[in-house]
Amino acid sequence: MKKLFKLLGWVAGIAALLAVVTVLVLKNTFLKSFPELESDPEVGKWYEVRFDDALSAHGDPWFGLFRKGSENKVIIEFFGGGVSLDPYTAARGNSLVDKGGYYSDKAENQDFIATLGIGGQQEDNPFKDWTMIVLPYSTGDFHCGTNDYPYAGLDGKQHILHHHGYTNYSMLLEKLLPYLGTPEKLLITGSSAGGWATSILSDDVISHFPGTKDITVFVDSSFLYYDDWKNTAENVWGTPSEISERIVSDNIVLDCLTALRRDHPDVKILFDCSVRDNALANYQAYIDRGDNSVTTRSDGDVFQRNLRKMVNGLKEQVPGCGIFLWDDVWDNEKEALTMHTILISHHFFTDRGGNGSICRWLTDAIGGNVTSKGLELLEKEY
Repeated sequence: MKKLFKLLGWVAGIAALLAVVTVLVLKNTFLKSFPELESDPEVGKWYEVRFDDALSAHGDPWFGLFRKGSENKVIIEFFGGGVSLDPYTAARGNSLVDKGGYYSDKAENQDFIATLGIGGQQEDNPFKDWTMIVLPYSTGDFHCGTNDYPYAGLDGKQHILHHHGYTNYSMLLEKLLPYLGTPEKLLITGSSAGGWATSILSDDVISHFPGTKDITVFVDSSFLYYDDWKNTAENVWGTPSEISERIVSDNIVLDCLTALRRDHPDVKILFDCSVRDNALANYQAYIDRGDNSVTTRSDGDVFQRNLRKMVNGLKEQVPGCGIFLWDDVWDNEKEALTMHTILISHHFFTDRGGNGSICRWLTDAIGGNVTSKGLELLEKEY
């Protein structure tokens, strides 16, 4: 019996040691910062690209991420993480409240996200050898602001929210252009707030690559209906006028993709979304009634109707747009609410409702075969 207890103790000790090692490995894997780019980059290696005057929302440092690929193909990916629309949301960044928050306000610890989904190095990822420029999101402005926005904080004092998304983006792209040349293919993409940025900034990105003709724009899980987008862009974020002038309705993504199709008719434009997106339904509830404390089935119903309107708008105003809708990953099954975004998830590579993976649909579109899938879900009852 003593031998048995001794053996069990030894096994428990090994298990505890393995648990500690696992935690350390995970911490090292997911929170480790990449080295700073200080000279010519090594192919396949991730770097942080820092600037003395690049700011996150509350004055913390902002930086970009860069990986030089072995193929002459470039991805520019915008991260997401909520949005600040007004003084109420400005005072409630992720680091300013105990739970949740309306927008990401620190770029630190976002490095690891670049290596997930489309940025991963697994053999079945067709993008693993592409050059990637990744823009962390910590300014609350869909990467398109230049403004210092005053607001009253939860502490009763006056503060400044640095809506410097466009300023930071411009510095990063100018810094990295010498490493890019003229790409054979260019993919501009992003999820959630990064999808808004994709629609808003693709025209600007394209202007930096005049010799590249094969261009794809992919918006992942990004749209909300809000009557005050234009005022917010101009007076809260300080969006450049050449961008804000494209905003003509309560759907900024549709407005910007419509303008993109008009000005760049050969660009391949793609949009995907889960049909009852929990996070977007939650934020739409804040816009509609000022309360998003609980997201319900009825909020999912509203979102599904709005998605139907969005898809019809894409069909009418962005001819040739590829659309992929899906509903097979639940975020809240009880309320019939589905997962938000897929670009940086392992689900990016797996089948969606028998329609194949988002990754395969995207690579087919880049190759010239732009299709739409899952549109029948718009009429499905949940």
